[in-house]
Amino acid sequence: MPSVSTKGQHMPESPIRKLVPYAEKAYKANKTVYHLNIGQPDIKSPKIAMDAVTLHSLEVLAYTRSEGSEGYRQKISGYYKSKSIPVGAEDIIVTTGGSEALLFAMGTICDAGDEIIIPEPFYANYNGFATASGVKIVPVISKIEDNFALPPIADFEKLISPKTKAILICNPGNPTGYLYSKEEIKTLANIVKKHNLFLVSDEVYREFTYDGLEHYSILQEPGMDEYGILIDSVSKRYSMCGARIGCLVSKNRQVIATALKFAQARLSPPTFAQIASEAALETPQEYFDEVIKEYQDRRDTLISHLKKIPGVIVGVPKGAFYCIVQLPVKNSDAFAQWLLEKFDLNGETVMVAPAGGFYSTPGVGLNQVRIAYVLNKDSLIRAVEILKVALEQYPD
Repeated sequence: MPSVSTKGQHMPESPIRKLVPYAEKAYKANKTVYHLNIGQPDIKSPKIAMDAVTLHSLEVLAYTRSEGSEGYRQKISGYYKSKSIPVGAEDIIVTTGGSEALLFAMGTICDAGDEIIIPEPFYANYNGFATASGVKIVPVISKIEDNFALPPIADFEKLISPKTKAILICNPGNPTGYLYSKEEIKTLANIVKKHNLFLVSDEVYREFTYDGLEHYSILQEPGMDEYGILIDSVSKRYSMCGARIGCLVSKNRQVIATALKFAQARLSPPTFAQIASEAALETPQEYFDEVIKEYQDRRDTLISHLKKIPGVIVGVPKGAFYCIVQLPVKNSDAFAQWLLEKFDLNGETVMVAPAGGFYSTPGVGLNQVRIAYVLNKDSLIRAVEILKVALEQYPD
C-alpha cells in the first residue's frame, strides 16, 4: 500500500477547525453552539464591494496578471500611502488570501531546513505554512502574565543561528490581540538589520486598534526597504473572508521578483474577488469607525465577564478581535471536545479553539483557549455564562 509523505504526516491539524465534526454532532442533537472559535466576523461586508460583483460587465471571466490587476494594485498603493506606508504598485503582489502571501514569503526567503523566529503564541497556520515549506519555526515565548508583550532583545538574539532567515510577527496579533508599539517595531528593525535578516509582518488586522492606540507598520520604519516584507488581506478588514484576496508587499526588488515566480506558477488570483476587493477600497471611513467601536465594546464586554470566573486569566487585547484565556483545566483540547460532545446548558454550548495549536513549544498553552469576540454582546455574555457553568461541572 503506498504511503503519504512524511511532510503530510507532520502537517498539523488546525486547532480552529479540527473540532468541527463535534460541532456538527451538537447541531444534530439540536444544541445551539456559540462559536467563539473562529475569526469569521458577523459584520456585513461593504455594500460597494458586493455591488461591484453583482453589477459587473464582464463577458469572459479571464485570467488577470499573476501579480494582480494593474488597476487594483494601483489602488492598493493609494491605500497604503494614506496610511503613511510609501509603496507603489510595483511593490505589491496580489495573492489568494494572506495565506498564499505567507507561503510565497517563506518560499522566497527560505530553503528547506532554514529557520524563522516567531513570538508565540502565534497564528496556528504558521505551523502549517512552515511545514509545507520545509521551514523550522524557532519560538520565542511571550507570556500571558506580561499581556504577551515583546520578549527582551536577548531572547531573540540567543536564538539567531546561521540558518535563521527572518523574524515573523503578527501585528496586531492573532491569537493574542497584542499591538506592537512603535518602539518595539524599531527594536525588531534594529535586530534584523544587525543580523541581516528579513522582518515579515502579518498586518491583516491593521485597522482594528483600541484605546486610542495606533498601528505602526514595519514599512513605515526608515531603512527597512531591503528587510521588510508585509503580509496583508481583505478578509478581516472588510469582513470578506470568502474573497480569499491578500497581498505580499516589499520594496526589496529581489523579493518581489522571486515571489512573482511563485505567483506565475499558480497563474493568477481570482478575478471576481479582485473586483470586489478593489471596490472595497472605496469603503467610507464611517464603516471602520462603527466596526472598531463595536469590536471595542465587544472586547470590554467579554473581558469583564471572563474576569468574573474563578481561576480564569485573560490577556487584554489592544487590537484584532481575539484573546487568549487561561482556564482552570489541565487540557483545553479535551475540555473543548467535552463542551461539544457531553455538555449543554438548556440546550446551549460553546465552541472554543484550544490554544496548544498556537504554540510550537511542546507542552505550552495546554490550559489555554483562544476566543474570538466576533459575536454580538448579548451572545458573548450568554457564551461566558455557559462557559462558567461548564467549568464548574467539568470532571477534570
